[in-house]
Amino acid sequence: MPPKPLADLREFDLEKLEFGPDAIRKYNPHRHEMELLTGVIAFRPDAGLIIGEHLAKPDAFWVRGHVPGRPLMPGVLMVELAAQLCSVYWRAQFPDHPGFFGFGGIEATRFRGTVAPGDRLIVVGKPVEVKPRRAIFDAQGFVGDRMVFETRIIGVPF
Repeated sequence: MPPKPLADLREFDLEKLEFGPDAIRKYNPHRHEMELLTGVIAFRPDAGLIIGEHLAKPDAFWVRGHVPGRPLMPGVLMVELAAQLCSVYWRAQFPDHPGFFGFGGIEATRFRGTVAPGDRLIVVGKPVEVKPRRAIFDAQGFVGDRMVFETRIIGVPF
């Protein structure tokens, strides 16, 4: 049974972006195929919350080879997307910190559903601890009202 959602998505306008791709590029170094975070819907550091999206395009690099005939977004990319979202939160808290926010680890990851081409994956990140040298976030991903993954992201600056 899935855990309680980190946020009630009905409380947010999911059709409006606070940060688009250009703004995200100011926080994250990812480019080309690895720009998985396509928008930030809500950034609420006072409430300890960030919500982002990924639009799973039919021509995404993983579609052709990850389960031909039934393309599924790889779980590792879902977790990477969550890390990119959490990176935006961390970078906004420490804008003058050199380097970038990268993986220090992942924990308690569970996949509960699939993401297919054409799906919109909404990811919610909630900080557990945010410091200049390490941050921990809980994250969940949703397609519609279905939770498709949950994880804990541990990030460190590089």
